[in-house]
Amino acid sequence: MFRRSNAVVGFINFVTFLISIPILGAGIFLATKANTGECLRFLQWPLIIISIAIMIVSLAGFIGACYRKTWLLRAYLFFMFFILVALLVFIIFAFAVTDKGSGHPVLGREYEEYSLDDYSGWLKDRVGGREYWSKISDCLRGAKVCKDMRRIVKIPPSSTAPATFVPESADSFYTRKLSPIQSGCCKPPTSCGFLYMNETFWNPAGSTSVAALGGDIDCTRWSNDQQLLCYNCDSCKAGVLASVKKSWRKAAVISIAVLVISIIVYIIAIAAFRNNLRMNNGEPQGINRMTKSHPHRFNF
Repeated sequence: MFRRSNAVVGFINFVTFLISIPILGAGIFLATKANTGECLRFLQWPLIIISIAIMIVSLAGFIGACYRKTWLLRAYLFFMFFILVALLVFIIFAFAVTDKGSGHPVLGREYEEYSLDDYSGWLKDRVGGREYWSKISDCLRGAKVCKDMRRIVKIPPSSTAPATFVPESADSFYTRKLSPIQSGCCKPPTSCGFLYMNETFWNPAGSTSVAALGGDIDCTRWSNDQQLLCYNCDSCKAGVLASVKKSWRKAAVISIAVLVISIIVYIIAIAAFRNNLRMNNGEPQGINRMTKSHPHRFNF
């Protein structure tokens, strides 16, 4: 194992180095495109920092293993330990802050709706804070998440009228599976009882009081202004939390796989490090230090 450990560590770290290149590219892309939405700044620097750290550590492990640079392997083992600890902390943190909250089914609807009261803790305070929420809402407007959900239906021409294009019907809209952000930010809650006109335009039918609108304060926050919609609604914040929860859970699951693989690589790297120390000390490889006083004719 000692003879092969260096080659295994070198190969794995070379692959890891190659994988970190597109991750770094994604972080740089977000940094250069930050003007499309302030919320992207929450993602760009972790991506850049993590990718650079992976590149440097992987390069150190590759060179140290392939060229028997003991000091590089020592640095690799040192920093890799903190990466493993950071991964473990992130996994625990990700599951801890996303343990609450989920969508609620609505009678006669395929999509779910979301309530801010279902969430609590650090993530809710972070997303729901006034200063940070203004950045998130700017991001949602810039991404045009509500505009992209519109559908146009073509009505075939007749003998008296040409072909026309109209919004999809209410029955068709109610059978759609909307994302949490689309459900929470692009339409009013179903409890408001608004009349569907199109995906982002709803008729309040003369009801303006909270009591008349099912007791939901979001009903008074809804606006048919396409720049406002329900971006200031608690349901929109809950939709963003649901989306973040889903993304973080996926990231946590991937991190578990990365952590397991990294631990295996770390163990092999320790073997490679010990192998380098033996070679630097002039000790023969694959032979124990202790020898028998009367060895057998055939040694294994």
